[in-house]
Amino acid sequence: PTASMKREGTWPEIELYGPGYTETWKSLYDRFGLDFESSLDPGQPDEHWERYLYFNAGFFYYKCPHEFGQLFTEFATEIRDSPPKELICQSLDPWLDQVVLPLVIHKLGGGRNLEPGLRLDRDLTCHWRVLPLLYAREADNVVALLESICEPNKIKKVLKQYEPIKRMIYQGKGQKVREMFDRDDLPRKEQQMRNRIKAAKLWMR
Repeated sequence: PTASMKREGTWPEIELYGPGYTETWKSLYDRFGLDFESSLDPGQPDEHWERYLYFNAGFFYYKCPHEFGQLFTEFATEIRDSPPKELICQSLDPWLDQVVLPLVIHKLGGGRNLEPGLRLDRDLTCHWRVLPLLYAREADNVVALLESICEPNKIKKVLKQYEPIKRMIYQGKGQKVREMFDRDDLPRKEQQMRNRIKAAKLWMR
């Protein structure tokens, strides 16, 4: 199993005098009897978020959804109801799924940068949460495909009822967002893109 590698280091939020990344994540692996060292990316420096197995849950998969779901529920419930003391500074709302996901994937023998996950991220799918971000950062062929499948009148009549689709796709606001960013030189953090779009009064969801 694996999950989307389109991600940012949103959890944990490290406090100045609190546990660091290693201490925080190791406490969770220890809780479930998992090998922590084999989950690390040795190509990343210690205490950098990408060293630790982490996903934002854009997509994930396993050969058996029932087995995956059962283990996910077990881990999530345990962490929610009885978190390790190392999580004292951390919020689990709304991050619980992102805390649990790497543990479940590791337990089931998966990891990062695995096929077909990389192809799902790159060639086969586009996972998006809000349309302005899709227009800001996705490839030209993604935007072209989106706009072409939204063009038939019978589809347009339905989709136009949703204000963000109406404004972004049918009224051209998405192309205005697109003009604000260079896909070859995007801001490193999603929040920077969000802020710029909001400042232009083009943010909607």
